[in-house]
Amino acid sequence: MPPMVEIKHLRKEYKDLVAVKDLCLELEQGDIFGFIGPNGAGKTTTIKMLATLLAPTTGQAFINGVDVVKHPEQIRSIVGYMPDFFGVYDDIKVWEYLDFFAAAYRIPRDKRAQIIDDVLTLTDLVVKKDAYVESLSRGMKQRLCLAKTLVHDPKVMLLDEPASGLDPRARIEIRELLKELQAMGKTIIVSSHILPEMEEFCNKVGIIERGELIVAGDVNTIARQVRGQHNIEIGIVEEMERAEAILLGMSDL
Repeated sequence: MPPMVEIKHLRKEYKDLVAVKDLCLELEQGDIFGFIGPNGAGKTTTIKMLATLLAPTTGQAFINGVDVVKHPEQIRSIVGYMPDFFGVYDDIKVWEYLDFFAAAYRIPRDKRAQIIDDVLTLTDLVVKKDAYVESLSRGMKQRLCLAKTLVHDPKVMLLDEPASGLDPRARIEIRELLKELQAMGKTIIVSSHILPEMEEFCNKVGIIERGELIVAGDVNTIARQVRGQHNIEIGIVEEMERAEAILLGMSDL
């Protein structure tokens, strides 16, 4: 059985700029891959190539065994793409927004209502079904965008900075939702600037810089490599035995 996502020496050039350089990666079904790097590192370019929105200069990418370049229509039926910005949708209700995208994915009209209710339930937006999109908070708009990404039940989800600009509570809600999607068997690539944030829900991470994937693998292994070894000296003024007991009780020391 092929990997759910397989990237082979993927490269993207813009004249003299190399945005993505010789990127190789494999992900299995159910993986949540944290794609980490600063602005301009190549995260969005990679995600757009997998979403068939950009053509690679060289290299190959396969999703569920399907060639991204040769069969873009087939790829779009199994991939859900969430961009890093929501867009402007005035005078449209939440359910109308989802119905529009369901129609774009050629979902039959008689099945759309149930699908819309299902994704609203999953993203905890049922109470906002008849609200206007522009009235939603930033966090609710992010969840609505995620709901839109789910209407055609994709196998792979490509999420570009889904927690960008969210407050701590909204970030937690997005994180818990991604864990639930993983439990449903979705394979998820989620980009971010922050490694500690990815540790909380990703099982794999990769760090990209200047278009080159520096390191990728198990999240705990990568986190240890990035942090390295640190020696900390602590001086205790009193209650030595109590301090020792506390330190010995810390499993990660």
